[in-house]
Amino acid sequence: MHIQGTHWSTASAVAPGGGAMGAAAGNAHGDEPRTGRTAPLRVDAQRNLEHVLRAAREVFGELGYGAPMEDVARRARVGVGTVYRRFPSKDVLVRRIAEEETSRLADQARAALGQEDEPWSALSRFLRTSVASGAGRLLPPQVLRVSVTEDRADPRVPQQRAQPGSGELRLVADGAALKSGAVEDDAGAAAALLEVVGRLVERARAAGELRPDVSVSDVLLVIATAAPSLPDAAQQAAASARLLDILLEGLRSRPA
Repeated sequence: MHIQGTHWSTASAVAPGGGAMGAAAGNAHGDEPRTGRTAPLRVDAQRNLEHVLRAAREVFGELGYGAPMEDVARRARVGVGTVYRRFPSKDVLVRRIAEEETSRLADQARAALGQEDEPWSALSRFLRTSVASGAGRLLPPQVLRVSVTEDRADPRVPQQRAQPGSGELRLVADGAALKSGAVEDDAGAAAALLEVVGRLVERARAAGELRPDVSVSDVLLVIATAAPSLPDAAQQAAASARLLDILLEGLRSRPA
Protein backbone atom coordinates (compact mmCIF):
# COMPACT_ATOMS: atom_id res chain seq x y z
CA MET A 1 0.00 0.00 0.00
CA HIS A 2 1.54 3.31 -1.06
CA ILE A 3 0.11 6.60 0.13
CA GLN A 4 2.77 9.11 -0.80
CA GLY A 5 2.42 11.81 -3.37
CA THR A 6 -0.56 13.85 -2.14
CA HIS A 7 -0.82 16.47 0.60
CA TRP A 8 -4.58 16.22 1.26
CA SER A 9 -4.99 20.00 1.23
CA THR A 10 -7.95 21.97 2.51
CA ALA A 11 -8.71 23.02 -1.05
CA SER A 12 -9.31 19.42 -1.97
CA ALA A 13 -12.53 19.42 0.00
CA VAL A 14 -14.19 21.29 -2.86
CA ALA A 15 -16.80 19.16 -4.57
CA PRO A 16 -15.69 17.73 -7.93
CA GLY A 17 -16.33 20.23 -10.69
CA GLY A 18 -16.90 23.11 -8.24
CA GLY A 19 -15.38 26.55 -8.21
CA ALA A 20 -14.31 29.00 -10.88
CA MET A 21 -11.73 26.62 -12.31
CA GLY A 22 -14.38 23.95 -12.83
CA ALA A 23 -16.75 26.46 -14.42
CA ALA A 24 -14.18 27.77 -16.86
CA ALA A 25 -13.03 24.29 -17.84
CA GLY A 26 -16.57 23.03 -18.25
CA ASN A 27 -17.70 25.90 -20.48
CA ALA A 28 -14.51 25.78 -22.55
CA HIS A 29 -15.04 22.13 -23.41
CA GLY A 30 -18.78 22.12 -23.93
CA ASP A 31 -19.73 20.45 -20.63
CA GLU A 32 -22.77 21.39 -18.62
CA PRO A 33 -22.25 24.90 -17.19
CA ARG A 34 -21.07 25.01 -13.57
CA THR A 35 -23.58 26.86 -11.39
CA GLY A 36 -24.47 26.93 -7.73
CA ARG A 37 -27.08 24.27 -8.40
CA THR A 38 -26.32 20.62 -9.04
CA ALA A 39 -27.41 19.87 -12.61
CA PRO A 40 -27.80 16.30 -13.90
CA LEU A 41 -24.90 15.13 -15.99
CA ARG A 42 -25.34 14.36 -19.66
CA VAL A 43 -25.23 10.67 -20.48
CA ASP A 44 -21.75 10.89 -21.98
CA ALA A 45 -20.47 13.03 -19.10
CA GLN A 46 -21.85 10.54 -16.56
CA ARG A 47 -20.24 7.69 -18.45
CA ASN A 48 -16.88 9.50 -18.49
CA LEU A 49 -17.16 10.15 -14.74
CA GLU A 50 -17.77 6.47 -14.06
CA HIS A 51 -14.81 5.51 -16.26
CA VAL A 52 -12.56 7.97 -14.41
CA LEU A 53 -13.61 6.75 -10.96
CA ARG A 54 -13.14 3.10 -11.95
CA ALA A 55 -9.75 3.86 -13.47
CA ALA A 56 -8.68 5.86 -10.41
CA ARG A 57 -9.50 2.97 -8.09
CA GLU A 58 -7.47 0.62 -10.25
CA VAL A 59 -4.48 2.92 -10.74
CA PHE A 60 -4.27 4.10 -7.13
CA GLY A 61 -4.79 0.54 -5.93
CA GLU A 62 -1.89 -0.69 -8.06
CA LEU A 63 0.53 2.24 -7.83
CA GLY A 64 -0.55 4.13 -4.72
CA TYR A 65 -1.92 7.64 -4.41
CA GLY A 66 1.30 9.02 -5.84
CA ALA A 67 0.28 7.90 -9.34
CA PRO A 68 -0.16 10.84 -11.75
CA MET A 69 -3.50 11.95 -13.15
CA GLU A 70 -2.22 11.11 -16.62
CA ASP A 71 -2.18 7.42 -15.65
CA VAL A 72 -5.79 7.68 -14.51
CA ALA A 73 -6.81 9.34 -17.79
CA ARG A 74 -4.96 6.74 -19.83
CA ARG A 75 -6.65 3.87 -17.96
CA ALA A 76 -10.05 5.54 -18.37
CA ARG A 77 -9.35 6.12 -22.09
CA VAL A 78 -10.17 9.80 -21.84
CA GLY A 79 -8.10 12.94 -22.15
CA VAL A 80 -6.50 14.30 -18.99
CA GLY A 81 -8.57 17.45 -19.51
CA THR A 82 -11.71 15.36 -19.01
CA VAL A 83 -10.38 14.19 -15.65
CA TYR A 84 -9.60 17.74 -14.55
CA ARG A 85 -13.01 19.00 -15.64
CA ARG A 86 -14.62 16.70 -13.07
CA PHE A 87 -11.82 16.88 -10.47
CA PRO A 88 -10.05 20.27 -10.50
CA SER A 89 -7.07 18.87 -8.56
CA LYS A 90 -5.61 15.47 -7.85
CA ASP A 91 -6.41 15.88 -4.16
CA VAL A 92 -10.12 16.12 -4.96
CA LEU A 93 -10.01 12.80 -6.80
CA VAL A 94 -7.88 11.13 -4.12
CA ARG A 95 -10.26 12.24 -1.37
CA ARG A 96 -13.27 11.02 -3.35
CA ILE A 97 -11.76 7.55 -3.84
CA ALA A 98 -10.43 7.26 -0.27
CA GLU A 99 -13.72 8.29 1.32
CA GLU A 100 -15.75 5.94 -0.85
CA GLU A 101 -13.46 2.99 -0.09
CA THR A 102 -13.46 3.76 3.64
CA SER A 103 -17.27 3.85 3.62
CA ARG A 104 -17.33 0.60 1.66
CA LEU A 105 -15.18 -1.11 4.30
CA ALA A 106 -17.50 0.16 7.05
CA ASP A 107 -20.49 -1.28 5.17
CA GLN A 108 -18.69 -4.62 4.84
CA ALA A 109 -18.00 -4.65 8.59
CA ARG A 110 -21.66 -3.90 9.38
CA ALA A 111 -22.76 -6.68 7.03
CA ALA A 112 -20.45 -9.14 8.79
CA LEU A 113 -21.85 -8.11 12.18
CA GLY A 114 -25.41 -8.56 10.97
CA GLN A 115 -24.96 -11.85 9.12
CA GLU A 116 -22.65 -13.83 11.43
CA ASP A 117 -23.62 -14.80 14.98
CA GLU A 118 -20.21 -16.21 15.90
CA PRO A 119 -17.68 -13.44 16.75
CA TRP A 120 -14.73 -15.08 14.99
CA SER A 121 -16.81 -15.88 11.93
CA ALA A 122 -17.91 -12.24 11.75
CA LEU A 123 -14.36 -10.92 11.98
CA SER A 124 -12.93 -13.39 9.47
CA ARG A 125 -15.84 -12.77 7.08
CA PHE A 126 -15.15 -9.04 7.19
CA LEU A 127 -11.45 -9.58 6.52
CA ARG A 128 -12.03 -11.97 3.62
CA THR A 129 -14.65 -9.71 2.01
CA SER A 130 -12.50 -6.61 2.42
CA VAL A 131 -9.35 -8.22 1.06
CA ALA A 132 -11.26 -9.62 -1.91
CA SER A 133 -12.64 -6.15 -2.72
CA GLY A 134 -9.16 -4.61 -2.68
CA ALA A 135 -10.40 -1.66 -0.61
CA GLY A 136 -7.51 -2.04 1.84
CA ARG A 137 -5.09 -0.70 -0.77
CA LEU A 138 -7.11 2.52 -0.92
CA LEU A 139 -7.50 3.39 2.75
CA PRO A 140 -6.56 7.04 3.43
CA PRO A 141 -3.38 7.91 5.34
CA GLN A 142 -5.14 9.05 8.54
CA VAL A 143 -6.71 5.60 8.92
CA LEU A 144 -3.55 3.57 8.33
CA ARG A 145 -1.10 5.85 10.14
CA VAL A 146 0.27 4.05 13.19
CA SER A 147 2.50 4.88 16.10
CA VAL A 148 3.85 3.34 19.28
CA THR A 149 1.79 3.96 22.43
CA GLU A 150 1.23 2.61 25.90
CA ASP A 151 -2.44 3.59 26.07
CA ARG A 152 -4.78 0.63 25.53
CA ALA A 153 -7.93 2.32 26.87
CA ASP A 154 -10.10 2.01 23.76
CA PRO A 155 -9.13 0.11 20.59
CA ARG A 156 -11.81 1.90 18.58
CA VAL A 157 -10.67 5.51 18.89
CA PRO A 158 -7.76 7.01 16.93
CA GLN A 159 -5.08 8.27 19.28
CA GLN A 160 -4.25 11.97 19.00
CA ARG A 161 -0.80 11.62 20.53
CA ALA A 162 1.95 9.05 20.31
CA GLN A 163 3.46 7.86 23.59
CA PRO A 164 6.65 5.76 23.41
CA GLY A 165 6.37 2.51 25.25
CA SER A 166 5.06 -0.98 24.76
CA GLY A 167 5.43 -1.28 20.99
CA GLU A 168 1.73 -1.77 20.23
CA LEU A 169 0.63 -0.41 16.88
CA ARG A 170 -2.23 2.05 17.28
CA LEU A 171 -4.09 4.36 14.93
CA VAL A 172 -3.07 8.00 15.06
CA ALA A 173 -5.12 10.76 13.50
CA ASP A 174 -3.32 13.65 11.82
CA GLY A 175 -3.95 16.21 14.56
CA ALA A 176 -2.75 19.22 12.60
CA ALA A 177 -4.89 18.37 9.61
CA LEU A 178 -7.93 17.67 11.75
CA LYS A 179 -7.46 20.97 13.60
CA SER A 180 -7.35 22.88 10.34
CA GLY A 181 -10.44 21.06 9.03
CA ALA A 182 -8.54 19.75 5.99
CA VAL A 183 -9.68 16.15 6.44
CA GLU A 184 -13.01 16.67 8.22
CA ASP A 185 -15.01 14.58 5.77
CA ASP A 186 -12.37 11.86 5.66
CA ALA A 187 -12.22 11.82 9.46
CA GLY A 188 -15.96 11.21 9.62
CA ALA A 189 -15.74 8.21 7.31
CA ALA A 190 -12.69 6.94 9.18
CA ALA A 191 -14.44 7.31 12.56
CA ALA A 192 -17.38 5.23 11.31
CA LEU A 193 -15.00 2.53 10.10
CA LEU A 194 -13.09 2.48 13.37
CA GLU A 195 -16.29 2.22 15.38
CA VAL A 196 -17.75 -0.77 13.56
CA VAL A 197 -14.44 -2.64 13.25
CA GLY A 198 -13.96 -1.97 16.97
CA ARG A 199 -17.20 -3.84 17.63
CA LEU A 200 -15.94 -6.82 15.62
CA VAL A 201 -12.67 -6.81 17.54
CA GLU A 202 -14.32 -6.48 20.95
CA ARG A 203 -16.75 -9.34 20.28
CA ALA A 204 -13.99 -11.70 19.12
CA ARG A 205 -11.77 -10.75 22.04
CA ALA A 206 -14.59 -11.19 24.58
CA ALA A 207 -15.29 -14.65 23.15
CA GLY A 208 -11.66 -15.59 23.71
CA GLU A 209 -11.10 -16.17 19.99
CA LEU A 210 -8.88 -13.16 19.31
CA ARG A 211 -5.48 -12.56 20.84
CA PRO A 212 -5.88 -9.99 23.65
CA ASP A 213 -3.12 -7.79 22.24
CA VAL A 214 -4.76 -7.39 18.80
CA SER A 215 -6.16 -3.90 18.18
CA VAL A 216 -8.30 -2.31 15.49
CA SER A 217 -5.18 -0.95 13.83
CA ASP A 218 -3.82 -4.49 13.53
CA VAL A 219 -7.00 -5.60 11.75
CA LEU A 220 -6.82 -2.69 9.30
CA LEU A 221 -3.16 -3.40 8.64
CA VAL A 222 -4.11 -6.99 7.80
CA ILE A 223 -6.57 -5.68 5.20
CA ALA A 224 -3.93 -3.46 3.62
CA THR A 225 -1.20 -6.09 3.79
CA ALA A 226 -3.26 -8.98 2.45
CA ALA A 227 -4.18 -7.25 -0.80
CA PRO A 228 -1.16 -7.62 -3.09
CA SER A 229 -1.28 -6.19 -6.59
CA LEU A 230 -0.17 -8.75 -9.18
CA PRO A 231 -0.51 -8.58 -12.97
CA ASP A 232 -2.47 -11.84 -13.16
CA ALA A 233 -5.91 -11.68 -11.51
CA ALA A 234 -5.99 -15.38 -10.63
CA GLN A 235 -2.54 -15.24 -9.06
CA GLN A 236 -3.51 -12.12 -7.14
CA ALA A 237 -6.63 -13.79 -5.72
CA ALA A 238 -4.69 -16.91 -4.75
CA ALA A 239 -1.88 -14.92 -3.15
CA SER A 240 -4.35 -12.75 -1.22
CA ALA A 241 -6.25 -15.79 0.08
CA ARG A 242 -3.08 -17.59 1.13
CA LEU A 243 -1.62 -14.54 2.87
CA LEU A 244 -4.90 -13.86 4.65
CA ASP A 245 -5.08 -17.44 5.93
CA ILE A 246 -1.63 -17.00 7.46
CA LEU A 247 -2.50 -13.63 9.00
CA LEU A 248 -5.79 -14.91 10.42
CA GLU A 249 -3.92 -17.71 12.18
CA GLY A 250 -1.70 -15.05 13.69
CA LEU A 251 -4.70 -13.16 15.06
CA ARG A 252 -6.37 -16.14 16.76
CA SER A 253 -5.86 -16.81 20.44
CA ARG A 254 -4.19 -20.04 21.50
CA PRO A 255 -4.98 -22.22 24.51
CA ALA A 256 -2.63 -21.53 27.39
